[in-house]
Amino acid sequence: MVTDFHTHVLPGMDDGSASVSESIAMLREAFHQGITHVVATPHFYPQKDSPEEFLRRRQVAEDRLREQMARETDLPSLSVGAEVYFFPGMSNSDTLSLLTIGKNRYIMLELVNSPWSEYIYQEVQGIYEKQGLTPIIAHVDRYIRPFRTYGIPYRLEELPVLVQANADFFLNRRTASLALRLLKSDRIHLLGSDCHNLSDRAPNMGNAAQVIARRLGAEALERIGSYEQVVLSPGTDNI
Repeated sequence: MVTDFHTHVLPGMDDGSASVSESIAMLREAFHQGITHVVATPHFYPQKDSPEEFLRRRQVAEDRLREQMARETDLPSLSVGAEVYFFPGMSNSDTLSLLTIGKNRYIMLELVNSPWSEYIYQEVQGIYEKQGLTPIIAHVDRYIRPFRTYGIPYRLEELPVLVQANADFFLNRRTASLALRLLKSDRIHLLGSDCHNLSDRAPNMGNAAQVIARRLGAEALERIGSYEQVVLSPGTDNI
């Protein structure tokens, strides 16, 4: 299994795909790159949307997309979750259990785009300790580069989390060495394209997988695959 763990392919949900036809084209492109499974992670902003309204809209978008997928061939399979933006007190919120990936106990978090306070680390740990949910930290590369906070992956290693990195991290010459080093040391566990469209933010996981296989060998992709299976397999225990 090669999974794109971070996408915005659900039509009309956020700043990602604008239509079912665009979603199908994005999925087809991912499949042609060797991606066999895609996780749809539309943005959930608690200050803009209630959980009930978000889930209603997500179900409508998912139903529309799956209806068309059933008519197509050469597409990856699909799971649905959310990219939940950090909010104070989230470790005590009963909202989170509604926003997991599939029916499992993993939830993708988008953390603040600035240096993280100790409070943020405490809240992330609290999500696991209080609710039994394992956070998946979305696109860790975005938090490292702008603020040169290279200690983030090492601090996350102390927490009960999985770490997702974007394909661009491995495809950019300026960051590829760091990305490969973190992956090799098991500080990156899942990969995603964070694709939003077919132009400036297109599916590109296949290209990143090729770089990883060439530089680190097939065993690096196999290790990622083992994390993918744990997260996506029904009834598995949290990491």
